Amino acid sequence: MAMSREDILTKVRDVLVEALGVDEDEVMEDATLQGDLDAESIDFLDIVFRLEKTFSIKIPRGELFPDDILSNPDYVENGVLTSAGLAKLKESMPHADFDEFEKTPEVAKMPDLFTVRTIINYVESKLSSGSAAATA
Repeated sequence: MAMSREDILTKVRDVLVEALGVDEDEVMEDATLQGDLDAESIDFLDIVFRLEKTFSIKIPRGELFPDDILSNPDYVENGVLTSAGLAKLKESMPHADFDEFEKTPEVAKMPDLFTVRTIINYVESKLSSGSAAATA
């Protein structure tokens, strides 16, 4: 049986509370991992590990949190993603909302793409694609 979005949110909230030491009421869908929940780069590895365990899914390196785009000069110029970089990021992160970011795709604003909603969307797509084991 497929998990509801609310069930996914509850489990993602539990993961983030454990990984980041935040209060449950801080973990709302529009909360950013770094800006609102004070996640650091090392926390992203812990979050991925906990998500894999909680949802019985495999998260390949760089799939949830792409890490290779910012170091490629074809994708970044003067601290801003190029059109090719933005296209690559959108391709890499179909689970993220780019509405605000693409207006001014500055590298410094990229952490704002990593929200609780982004994680929920990602997990939901992994579970619906059948790339997860049964989550009974």
